[in-house]
Amino acid sequence: MTEPTPSGPTLDDLAAAGVDFDLLSDEQRAVLGSLTSEELSLLIDIKVRLDEAAPEVQAHADVAGGALF
Repeated sequence: MTEPTPSGPTLDDLAAAGVDFDLLSDEQRAVLGSLTSEELSLLIDIKVRLDEAAPEVQAHADVAGGALF
């Protein structure tokens, strides 16, 4: 028997959107791992929209634990 294919976005999709999991604590990773497909989809959409609104060259900043920004 094979495992079911997820019907929505996964943590891999979140990483592909630019979230750097290396900057997160174990607890923060656990929170992301517990998100529903709908929550992950919203988070990815927000991340993409923020990236689109950012200037082409932006200094790196440690905001919100570096999770999104």
